[in-house]
Amino acid sequence: MKQADFWDKIAEKYSASKIGNQAAYEATLDRVREFLNADTSVLEVGCGTGSTALLLADSAGQITGTDISGEMIRIAKGKAAAQGVANVRFEQETASDAGAGLYDVVTAFNLLHLVDDPAVALANIRNRLPEGGLFISKTPCLGSKPWFMPLIAVMQWIGKAPKPVHSFKPDRLRDDIEAAGFRIEEMMFFPKQNISRFIVARKVGA
Repeated sequence: MKQADFWDKIAEKYSASKIGNQAAYEATLDRVREFLNADTSVLEVGCGTGSTALLLADSAGQITGTDISGEMIRIAKGKAAAQGVANVRFEQETASDAGAGLYDVVTAFNLLHLVDDPAVALANIRNRLPEGGLFISKTPCLGSKPWFMPLIAVMQWIGKAPKPVHSFKPDRLRDDIEAAGFRIEEMMFFPKQNISRFIVARKVGA
C-alpha cells in the first residue's frame, strides 16, 4: 500500500483519536510558541489533520500545513473552516516537495521516521528556510527500544502500520539533521519517559 493510501484510509480514525501523551504534546506546543510571533511564517510538513497548526495559529502570522494524504488535508481544511481560522492554509504535498518559497520556521512533528528518505526531506526543509531560519521537529527514536521494531513489522504485515518506519536513535537523528546543514541549538524530551526528541535546529550557510 502506498504511503498516501495508508494515511487516506485511516484519516477519519486518526482525526478522532486522542493524543497519546497529552502532557508531552502540550509541553511541545508551549515550547514552539516561544519561537513564534505575529509576523512569523511557518511551514508544517506532515500536518496530518491540522490540529497542531490550528492550535499554533494565534501565535504565528501565517501557517502553511502540508501532508501526503489528501484525506488528511480535507479534514484539516474542514477544521479550519469550522473554527474560523483564517491564517492557516493546507495543501497536499510530500515531505520532499512541501512548500514554496521561504519561511521563517519549518516544523515537522512525528514525521521524519515515516518518510521514504529522511535526507531528501531534510534537504527540502533546508531549502524552505533562509540562512538562520529555524527547523523545529519532534521525532520518535524507536531505535532506543529494540523490541519495538519487530512489533512494527508485524503491524505493517497486517496493514496496521505504514511503510517505511525508520528506527532512529537520538545520536543518529542529531547527526542526520546536522549533516543536512543545520546547527542543533536544542535537543530535549518531555516528559522524561518520552522516547521522542524535540529538536530546534538553525540553518547554517546560504
